[in-house]
Amino acid sequence: MRAPDGGRLDRRTVVKLGIAAGCGSLVGCVTYGQGQQTPPAQPAAGQTLVAAADVPVGGGVILADRGIVVTQPAAGEFRAFSSTCTHQGCTVAKVGGGTIDCPCHGSRFDVASGAPVAGPAPRPLPQQAITVEGGSIRVA
Repeated sequence: MRAPDGGRLDRRTVVKLGIAAGCGSLVGCVTYGQGQQTPPAQPAAGQTLVAAADVPVGGGVILADRGIVVTQPAAGEFRAFSSTCTHQGCTVAKVGGGTIDCPCHGSRFDVASGAPVAGPAPRPLPQQAITVEGGSIRVA
């Protein structure tokens, strides 16, 4: 085996390179898919999720501890979806610019429908029934 400078690599160097490559592959196998998590329990009917005033128009709020994303696609129009990406179970991390974004593999979902608009996600985010009462968004 030849070194980048044209010289020969000794046996120890070749073995070290092989071990390093094997360790890198093993780490990749162990860490791939670690975004998968057990989803939180669904909140009970009537439970308050967030104040309507705290949900920006065209964006939303991620309630990771409850497993829900609440969005406001247009003024006064609210939607709620699971915060678990349908690709590999990562929790979405950002809402803005009309999409709900997953950090793991780049999936993005529409804030109005939950449908995937980019990335590998195969299905929409499951919708959660909600009501708006007295300025609060609650589980229906």
